[in-house]
Amino acid sequence: MRLHYAPRTISIAVAITLEEAGMDYDTVAVDFASGEQTKPAYLALNPKGRVPVLETDSGSVLTETGALLDYIAALAPTANLVPTDPERAAQMRSVMYFLAATMHINHAHKMRGHRWATQQSSFDDMAAKVPQTMADSAAYFVSDCLEGDYVLGDQFSIADPYGYLVCSWLANDGVTMSDFPQITDFLARMEARASVQAVKAKGML
Repeated sequence: MRLHYAPRTISIAVAITLEEAGMDYDTVAVDFASGEQTKPAYLALNPKGRVPVLETDSGSVLTETGALLDYIAALAPTANLVPTDPERAAQMRSVMYFLAATMHINHAHKMRGHRWATQQSSFDDMAAKVPQTMADSAAYFVSDCLEGDYVLGDQFSIADPYGYLVCSWLANDGVTMSDFPQITDFLARMEARASVQAVKAKGML
């Protein structure tokens, strides 16, 4: 498999999950600084112009982080990355959908205002709101998503790499991390995992 990624973006959750699953994969860095994701060659691969993209062994091209994490978990069932109990699996995915649909969008308002508006004043207003919306999201992550050491308590799941990446943006988004010791501990716990260490060794984080 081949993973197209950009450093420190949500695409790294896919790399971490591939490591957790013990799967071999190649990587292709996408240079956001030069706008590589907007060029015809990349858009031919992913018309959305975003990462991650996973080229599978069968030749398919898959996108969207949550879908890729579920795909990897299905390929490696012995890694136990998704609960077998349907309710617990639904709880896990509810956290992932919150991260994708709310928290990631809040973060994007800092630098990607052009997706929603055209005026600089609108960009500035959105960016100014980010510390508050991300702090609110962090509070929800603590109160309603993080059940213990991991999203599902003692059980590591595909929601954890997702949560790790999104929560790793909080400090740079102006959130006072001392207000959220549970998240600080969660980040440290994730960084101690061999999967995250392997991704860091590859220069992806």
